[in-house]
Amino acid sequence: MLQLGIVSAILADRTFEQVIDFVSEKNFKCVEIMCWPANNADARRYAGISHINVEALDDTQVAYIKKYTADRNITISGLGYYPNPLDPDTDKANVYIDHIKKIIKGASKLGIPVVNTFVGRDPQKNVAYNLDKFKEVWTDIVKLAEEENVKIGIENCPMFFTNDEWPGGKNLATTPAIWDKMFEMIPSATLGLNYDPSHLLWQMMDYTRPIYDYRERLHHIHLKDAKVYLDKLNRVGIMANPLEYHSPKLPGLGDIQWGKFFAALTDVRYRGPVVIEVEDKAYEGSPEDVESAILTARNYLNQFLG
Repeated sequence: MLQLGIVSAILADRTFEQVIDFVSEKNFKCVEIMCWPANNADARRYAGISHINVEALDDTQVAYIKKYTADRNITISGLGYYPNPLDPDTDKANVYIDHIKKIIKGASKLGIPVVNTFVGRDPQKNVAYNLDKFKEVWTDIVKLAEEENVKIGIENCPMFFTNDEWPGGKNLATTPAIWDKMFEMIPSATLGLNYDPSHLLWQMMDYTRPIYDYRERLHHIHLKDAKVYLDKLNRVGIMANPLEYHSPKLPGLGDIQWGKFFAALTDVRYRGPVVIEVEDKAYEGSPEDVESAILTARNYLNQFLG
């Protein structure tokens, strides 16, 4: 019913084939494949990773990828690329936008249903300004996705974790109030969410309510937990850099009630991918730690998946 997988970013040093072999051997059903530009120099954690180079997708490569995954009974749940398409540096933004469009075309060639990304944001400008920029930039992107029969899943991460992302973060699509305005401005069913409950948790919000309210917009699901340290929050307050009072964790090691979360998904009859996103620094010490993180999360989540 639900297809459990992982985000390939955690296996940054492995090839496409090694990623597919790993998820197949470990009894996953799917994988979200990272598709940053092959010459990318982004040094942000979990960024800059390319397991499929969409700029080299000729017919031979498309056939190879389809066969390699089918032979191992693995589906690619989505293609992922998470830059800032509303970057105030227009030259940078145009590079990001151009590559998102290449990924959409690549997903269409490969028969992959969704491209996951951020809408972006100018952190120094308010929400109203960024919404106007969103409509200006994303109308053409969504139109292309409609033409290519590919959905767009916007992850709801605020992208405010480092000082250069202060004060507004680098991704506009952070709350239901903003999603409503986005969906009003571009009223296309193609545009939806790559929903990650952990980002609502540390914002002190109900992380299951959106599952009911946006059931038709759930194009993809990320499974990541978060732990809020109340002693730290009580010292620095919610206006502080969020990493001063919370930390991403493996599912089951944070504050999310996963039984409640999966109950909501089943209530709305969600039938898509649910993929583990590992960003827990406690499991980054070695390749063995990384594998342990993935398998620990898998073992915990299997109780909800059968």
